[in-house]
Amino acid sequence: MKTEPVSSITAEAPPVEQTVFVILFAISFSHLLNDMVQSLMPAIYPVIKTNFHLNYSQIGLITLVFQLSASILQPLVGLYTDKKTHPYSLPVAMGFTLIGLICLSQAPSYAIILLSVMLIGVGSSIFHPESSRVAFLASGGRRGLAQSIFQFGGNLGSSLGPFLAAWIIVPSGQKSVAWFGLGTLLAMIVLFRVGGWYKRHMLARMATRKRISTGHPEFSRKKVIFSMAVLMVLIFSKFVYLASMSSYYTFYLIGKFHLQVQDSQYLLGMFLAAVAIGTLLGGHLGDIFGRKYIIWISILGAAPFTLLLPHASLLWTGVLSVVIGLIISSAFSAILVYGQELIPGKVGLVAGLFFGLAFGMGGIGSALLGNLADRTSINYIFEVCAFLPLIGILTAFLPNIEARKK
Repeated sequence: MKTEPVSSITAEAPPVEQTVFVILFAISFSHLLNDMVQSLMPAIYPVIKTNFHLNYSQIGLITLVFQLSASILQPLVGLYTDKKTHPYSLPVAMGFTLIGLICLSQAPSYAIILLSVMLIGVGSSIFHPESSRVAFLASGGRRGLAQSIFQFGGNLGSSLGPFLAAWIIVPSGQKSVAWFGLGTLLAMIVLFRVGGWYKRHMLARMATRKRISTGHPEFSRKKVIFSMAVLMVLIFSKFVYLASMSSYYTFYLIGKFHLQVQDSQYLLGMFLAAVAIGTLLGGHLGDIFGRKYIIWISILGAAPFTLLLPHASLLWTGVLSVVIGLIISSAFSAILVYGQELIPGKVGLVAGLFFGLAFGMGGIGSALLGNLADRTSINYIFEVCAFLPLIGILTAFLPNIEARKK
């Protein structure tokens, strides 16, 4: 694959002067298709659990393999592409996802299921940091909005997965997963066009050799490292809680309220749809009011509702899950852009680190929660996870890197 050196222009080169919404919508749409495919995995866990006679620990291991393969490579991909671009790496990433999807649909054993989700994870590890970089370049300075548009597509795709699983996979079986490969092929076509824009944009930057500083040099190295550590702990609290919902919410609803599988998928879809909407709002509000305020409200603000959820009736469980999804999801775009502004010139590294940490924490959390559920109960893990958003109080230790906008 042909590479383009960017050391002469630096990753600190500004994005285009105006927001390129066509590109943002294109990567958002591709993110929708990518994460729709990925969300099929937890959505079809009840089907796989029955077909292969799995326990909750084995279900958690599936999520762990996917999340780790999607997380470990992401910072390395981001660090590498901060130095050299691969404009057409995005359709290649979707190719890995397509292969994994087909293998998953035909998997005859638990081992092949693990291999399939690992391939899908590798595709994700390439897709996310590079797509985040494209969003940064196309933002026109509205970085929170750009990341939110990008994230909105992914979260909307995640919310569609359970509905599609309920309509197609649950009644038709595991092999019907292969039909979703058509969406992956469509994403490859769209991303090939995005790659052309990406390449032209970077070549133009090389020609003009523009340099600006987007960072905050007044902060010491120690302060930056400490702030990044705080952000990572906040990501931990957010994504472990989301892992409890995405992997075990259907089992919780089935076990506590005796719902049918399809009905539980609908409620999971409602939660994930709320996550998508909250993500879109969070980045834009961060551009307006400041990212630290949105991070504070998003994580700590979800705590009263997560604490109520394990004690609610079916109706209020649905209502509270939507409220939690709206609030807790608004933080990630703000966290991501905050980190990119804290460490100028490392757009890909920060994106890869945070996306990778998000996937890794989700995977580890899912595996540990699955083991805990086997030892106790599904209800108990929701009672434990209800306290995670209280970690949001650590936001108080983050420096104010931007003036509040009026």
